[in-house]
Amino acid sequence: MAKKSIRYGVSLRKREEAVVRQQKARYVCNTCGKEAVRRKGTGIWHCEYCNATYAGGAYSFHTAAGEAVSKILGRKSE
Repeated sequence: MAKKSIRYGVSLRKREEAVVRQQKARYVCNTCGKEAVRRKGTGIWHCEYCNATYAGGAYSFHTAAGEAVSKILGRKSE
């Protein structure tokens, strides 16, 4: 079966490509520091090196809201 893709509109196809690239990428693990975190399912991220499992965004390991909260908490602890 062929891969389903967005049919009409260059901007939509580019946006879909960016999302797919984001969800297929490897991310740095917060526990072991290796670049081994991959997406297992919607919002579930798993490190292949240390077997740590994280909850994150649907398509990206870190969400914009999570980054904002981290910055706020970082300032608060100083």
